[in-house]
Amino acid sequence: MMTRATVDVLIPTCNRACALAVTLASLSTQTFTDFRVVISDQSDGAAAFDKEEVQAVMRQMQATGREVLALRHLPRRGMAEQRAFLLSHASAPYCLFLDDDVLLENDVLERMHAIIVEQQCGFVGSALHGMSFLDDIRPHQQHIEFWDGKVQPERVTPDSPAWARHHLHSAANLFHVQARLGLTRATTRLYRVAWIGGCVMFDTAKLRETGGFDFWSELPSAHCGEDVLAQLRVMERFGGCGMIPSGAYHLELPTTVTTRDIDAPKVLPISPTADTA
Repeated sequence: MMTRATVDVLIPTCNRACALAVTLASLSTQTFTDFRVVISDQSDGAAAFDKEEVQAVMRQMQATGREVLALRHLPRRGMAEQRAFLLSHASAPYCLFLDDDVLLENDVLERMHAIIVEQQCGFVGSALHGMSFLDDIRPHQQHIEFWDGKVQPERVTPDSPAWARHHLHSAANLFHVQARLGLTRATTRLYRVAWIGGCVMFDTAKLRETGGFDFWSELPSAHCGEDVLAQLRVMERFGGCGMIPSGAYHLELPTTVTTRDIDAPKVLPISPTADTA
């Protein structure tokens, strides 16, 4: 019988077998090994995790002591509901929401876990580098605000100046910043964020305390920004940060969320109790 892991890696996936295989393969080489993987698949037709390339990696992971729970979750009710479903299966103290098209350096989980334990904050994220933009240098989008002390709660809204921080995570901006500053794994630093997409580790209890993704029923199935809204709510109560160097790379596939008219943090309150009182 498997004992409870320290981190549950929660992966929503849809129609991306090859990308999922790459993501799982990068998890299989992590220096931090006390984690379990939970996959929630909403693919058309056969599940992505039933494809040969994914099965091969899953067998290798399970044979080397990494538990993988692969679930089908249909019908589709939107990404917020998909994430709520994944969170309902989390039993670890920490949960890493990881997109199905991310390549990780081998110490990313180890560094993220060390940071969230030390900081006792709500989340830490590794922003995704888009390496096709390696030659596209954008100094006007590379401002970074470091945390010099403990990560603190912070309120960020779409109409606040801090919202502009999201530009740091466009293209390869963060990669250019870490290269310019000469930062390495040994000199990891924390910085202030608006939000982080694709690779975010939460304190599971803190995420649940702020409602998790239970707001899914307040949104139409076609929406975006559900991950952003959850982060903003956690950050306001418990604080959140990004780590640099990131060590996470985007596979840069076309998005599977094609309808973006309803953006969760722009239609739902950041502070649900206070804003609706």
